[in-house]
Amino acid sequence: MIKLTDVTKTYEAGGVRTEALKGVSLEIEDGELAVILGPSGSGKSTLLNVISGLDTVTSGSIIYNGNELTEFSDTEMTRFRREQLGFIFQQYNLFPNLTVLENIQIGAEIGNEPLNVEELLKRVGLYDLRNKYPWQLSGGEQQRVSIARSLAKNPEIIFCDEPTGSLDEENSKQILAILQELNEEFGTMIIVITHNTGIAEMAHKVIRMNSGQIISNTVNPVRKRARDISWS
Repeated sequence: MIKLTDVTKTYEAGGVRTEALKGVSLEIEDGELAVILGPSGSGKSTLLNVISGLDTVTSGSIIYNGNELTEFSDTEMTRFRREQLGFIFQQYNLFPNLTVLENIQIGAEIGNEPLNVEELLKRVGLYDLRNKYPWQLSGGEQQRVSIARSLAKNPEIIFCDEPTGSLDEENSKQILAILQELNEEFGTMIIVITHNTGIAEMAHKVIRMNSGQIISNTVNPVRKRARDISWS
């Protein structure tokens, strides 16, 4: 479980203070697929960054399975991210001179208990493309490589920052279906930030943000399959 208590984040630049997070308290359970919604500037990206250790908090605490992440040293946080977290971004961040297989192997090599790469390639529908290079793939295929690379090290949590932001509806739903199936099959906690309200329909938990604060935190009584969600 991830538990945030009274988390704040303040940036200062040119004498101007910006409160990106204002006393955020939140719990996300192991195995949950959580969606964080909000407009640009609502604080959702900052929230993802402090939960994942990509940024530090100004005050408050973040505890993951009994570990006080906000007290970790830089070395401890780097190790935590490397061994236990996976990241999927809107930009695929693939190595252009490596094949699909080689890109995914990089993820497996940094995991303590990595998944079988060939089985994973089949799982995400990339086995026949394993010797292709990123420039030979569609956007949806490249995002599938990004997901497989993230999953290869067998992380406990996957953070997704607008993972379908540059894809059309059909490819987006294919990507979301993979994430939903991985969450259900492996029990991986998945945290997605997005402005697309339709994606919330497939989540266990929906967190809505505005002006650096959580304005609602609800549990879906019924979750839709990714391919059946509304699109906006």
